Amino acid sequence: MSFFNKVFASVGIGAASVDTKLERARYTAGERISGIVEVKGGNIEQEVDSIYLMLYTTYIRESDDKKYTDSACIEKIQISEPFIIKENEVKQFPVSFELPFETPVTVGNTRVWVATGLDIKNAVDPKDKDYIEISPNEMMNAVFSSLERLGFKLRKADCEQAPRHLRGKNPFVQEFEFIPVNGSYRSRLDELEVVFVNQSAATIDIMFEVDRKARGFGGFLAEALEMDESMVKMTVSAAEIPSIDEKITKVLDRFS
Repeated sequence: MSFFNKVFASVGIGAASVDTKLERARYTAGERISGIVEVKGGNIEQEVDSIYLMLYTTYIRESDDKKYTDSACIEKIQISEPFIIKENEVKQFPVSFELPFETPVTVGNTRVWVATGLDIKNAVDPKDKDYIEISPNEMMNAVFSSLERLGFKLRKADCEQAPRHLRGKNPFVQEFEFIPVNGSYRSRLDELEVVFVNQSAATIDIMFEVDRKARGFGGFLAEALEMDESMVKMTVSAAEIPSIDEKITKVLDRFS
């Protein structure tokens, strides 16, 4: 085995490479994602400690009144035990895992990708990056459709640093900002912010931040002091989807 091949492989030249091939490029959170990971040997035989997959997204973090775009790892999966990849050899490994319900929808500037890496001692880890599209699941779609029927339009959607009261295992939440464009809420609300938390296949918790329009001097004073916003939590089950308009209306009418 050439000494120079060893040296070059340690810095990634002529080393093993990895390529993940997913069955498709669009999924919904909670759905199973499958494919294969293909490892190709380089100019020398190498020992691979493991193959790992990491699910990433982007989010906006604020610090010292400045905004930064950071990456967050949502999930990490190890899919192999140690193995030897010989010179120019090709090995394939099946991969299958469930996308966490916390995986954000890829709307606006939000991106989601699967990063694949080979853990090789004393060498640069070969990596692969595959972007995927995440669509809203059934219950999220029901909420979005209901808000549209109630006269709201999506203005902005971002993954942002999670406030203290919403922090879970991830450092971010995805926030959907709606504005009323017609109907009764147009004269009562400035905007409506929606965050989905504690999702499962059966239920979903929704945090609404209701921003009321200023009415009179007291209303303008409340707006100036940021006292015109109310935060309310609502839980929706799959069985309640047919009556979701009524449920959301009751919440909004209480705080508008």
